Amino acid sequence: MPGALARLAAGVAPPAVPIDARGDWRAAEEALGVELPADYKWLVETYGWGEFCDYLYLHTPFGSRPYNSLTWRSTGGLLVWGSTIDADRLCWRTDGSPGDWPVVIWDAKGAVEELAVGAGEFVAGWSLGLLESRLLGAMEAGLAPWFNAFRTRTHRCVVLSEGPYPYAERLRILRDAFAPTADRGSWESDGGASGQDHFAAVADDWLFTYDRSRPHQIRVGLPPEDTQRAGERLFDAVRLMGCEVRQVTTGGGTVLPAWETRAPEDARP
Repeated sequence: MPGALARLAAGVAPPAVPIDARGDWRAAEEALGVELPADYKWLVETYGWGEFCDYLYLHTPFGSRPYNSLTWRSTGGLLVWGSTIDADRLCWRTDGSPGDWPVVIWDAKGAVEELAVGAGEFVAGWSLGLLESRLLGAMEAGLAPWFNAFRTRTHRCVVLSEGPYPYAERLRILRDAFAPTADRGSWESDGGASGQDHFAAVADDWLFTYDRSRPHQIRVGLPPEDTQRAGERLFDAVRLMGCEVRQVTTGGGTVLPAWETRAPEDARP
C-alpha cells in the first residue's frame, strides 16, 4: 500500500460496512470509457460512499443512489470523482496514464485549481492536515479526522440529568461503553461550560454527539436495524455515568414515550 494510503487508513478509521463499495470495476470502466486509478479503487473499497471530515465527499461508480456517481464534465477531459459540502467538484484531468492523473478542483464559482497529486494522496493529505488547497483551504488544525458512510440512519436524542461525575469522566465512561471509538471533532466555549464531543463506535458505525449542556444530552445516529441493541447499550452506559434519562426524542424533536425501535419517518441519511 502506498505511503499516503497507509497513513490515511491509520489516521481515519474506515466504516465497518462501506456503502456502495463493491461492484464490477471492468463494467464501470467500460461505461466511462477509461481505466480508473488504483488508488481511487482502494479508496472506494475501503471507505465507500461518504464524507471525510463533514467536507470532502467520495463518490463511487456502484449502486443506484442519487448523487453518487462518476460523471464527465464537458471541459478539458475532467472526470468528477468527488465533491465538497460547498458544491465544489473534485475531478481528474484524464491525460496520460491513470496513475498520473492530477486532481483538479472546480469550485462552485467556476475557479479551477490543479494539484500534482492523485485522488488517494489528495484525500489523505487534506484529511490529515498535510495538504492545503488554494480553493478549499486546509483541514482545521488540531481536529481529529473522521469518515462518515452515507447510509440511512435513525436518530435519537436522550436528555439526561447531570449526575455526580464531571463531564470529562462521563464522556470517558460513555466512550468506554462503545469502544473502540474514533474522534469526529469537538468544541467548547465559556471555559468549557458548553460544548460538544463527536465520536463514532467503530465496530457498529454508530455516530454520537455528547452535549455537555443546554441541555445535557446524547444524540446518536445508527442503522435502523440496530435501534434496539443500541438503546440497550446506551441506557446501560447512562447508568454507569450516574445519570437519569429525562426524555427521548427523534432527530426531528418529536417526544417519544420511551426508546422506540419503530419510527420510519425518522430514518434518513
